[in-house]
Amino acid sequence: MFTLPKLNYGYDALEPFIDKETMEIHYSKHHQTYTDNFNKALTDFPEIQQMELVEIFRNLNSLNVPEATKTAIKNHGGGYINHKIYWESLAPQKEENTDLAREIIRTFSSLDEFKKLFSDLALKQFGSGWAWLVRTPEGKLKMYSLPNQDSPYTLGDTPIFNLDVWEHAYYLKYQNRRAEHIENWWNVLKFF
Repeated sequence: MFTLPKLNYGYDALEPFIDKETMEIHYSKHHQTYTDNFNKALTDFPEIQQMELVEIFRNLNSLNVPEATKTAIKNHGGGYINHKIYWESLAPQKEENTDLAREIIRTFSSLDEFKKLFSDLALKQFGSGWAWLVRTPEGKLKMYSLPNQDSPYTLGDTPIFNLDVWEHAYYLKYQNRRAEHIENWWNVLKFF
């Protein structure tokens, strides 16, 4: 069974950009609920429980389970893995990653241009979803948004980082100001 991943920082560590109350509710309520419901969906499928998390999503469409179970895995398991990636990409202190920065510059012409494009992508995601920077099977960087709890793993891509644009990720602090949430998120993205 899957467990709620441990945060590497306190709920207040990302202040003032992500407030303590949002962090606590987002992690201990939302992510915990995705974890619980993902495990519940797998209860009758011990062979899937034994699979690596990424393997489940890479093979989601070919799993020999009822469609309702696939949907539960996609939704609740997607919420589980997407949030896991999200927490791992945030930090109160930047961690220099010059290789990633250089690759982003090669691909998107500059870090500023990348940030502009990524922010715009996140802002334009209609309704709930995520903005993603991923590596394609060919090894290239690519960015896109996905609705709800869809995962890049099901598309064959490997996530590098993501931005949660579900309202629960920002509404307590920013209300309907998604653009402000996105702008401030860059301050706690650990990569550059």
